[in-house]
Amino acid sequence: MPTFAVHYTYSAGTVPGRDVHRAEHRNWLGSLVDAGTLLTSGPYSDGSGALLLFRTSSEAELLELLGRDPFAREELIDAVRVAEWLPVLGAFSD
Repeated sequence: MPTFAVHYTYSAGTVPGRDVHRAEHRNWLGSLVDAGTLLTSGPYSDGSGALLLFRTSSEAELLELLGRDPFAREELIDAVRVAEWLPVLGAFSD
């Protein structure tokens, strides 16, 4: 199954909304971890965005899933970059 790196970009203007919806966003992410779809995620230390690693059957499936993110629903993500990733060593390699 393909692995995808998803990069969210945030701006200072979305901080208040992200603060309000963070618990719902993290609960949604936790459900994806439990389902085996999300491998890991977390914000960049400078607050500019976040990295999320997913395993889904296709990019189309992933994009549909990302549309359910409470941050996406509330328009709190300034940009999303999706790239199929091929881990060859370490914890996420096959």
